[in-house]
Amino acid sequence: MSVVLVDGGGTNLGSVRYALQRLGVDASLVADAASVRAADHVILPGVGAAAPGMARLQELGLVETLRSLTQPVLGVCLGMQLLFDASDESDTACLGVIAARVARMAGAPGARVPHMGWNALVRERDGALADALRPGDHAYFVHGYAAPLGPWTVASADHAGRFSAIVQQGNFHGMQFHPERSAAVGARLLKRFLEL
Repeated sequence: MSVVLVDGGGTNLGSVRYALQRLGVDASLVADAASVRAADHVILPGVGAAAPGMARLQELGLVETLRSLTQPVLGVCLGMQLLFDASDESDTACLGVIAARVARMAGAPGARVPHMGWNALVRERDGALADALRPGDHAYFVHGYAAPLGPWTVASADHAGRFSAIVQQGNFHGMQFHPERSAAVGARLLKRFLEL
């Protein structure tokens, strides 16, 4: 099985790669369209802001390649947000795989933004990754922007309002949290993605 990590400049590349190695998979770090298209599974990690993330993908000539993929694709954290039409963060046009807009999270007493820490995952519907979820599962989040709920939402979380924590649109999947930092839950979800 060929698994690639798209080198979009995210600082979590090393930790995602190490999490995959713990599952017995040695993922290649790639930055060219041919390697992305040839892979069995594509992972788009990301930490940072939407505008630089999209600028990096455009610079690499990967925007249309990513949009056209038919194999399983997983966006992690910012990588998940980039699957959507756009982000309120610097009013950034994204990949447009999921027809919705990522918005800044609203803070509240006891719910500061950015949202950092463990939070419960609530299954919302069936989906390719839903089988890996168990009641009471928690994952580790670090983000200040979030995707709304919709037919793409496989699991949600709540931080001064509910948002999409796991999404699926066809062969495109996303996790807003960091599976590589979410202990057994994250390992289970990554393993399930690799089985697709």
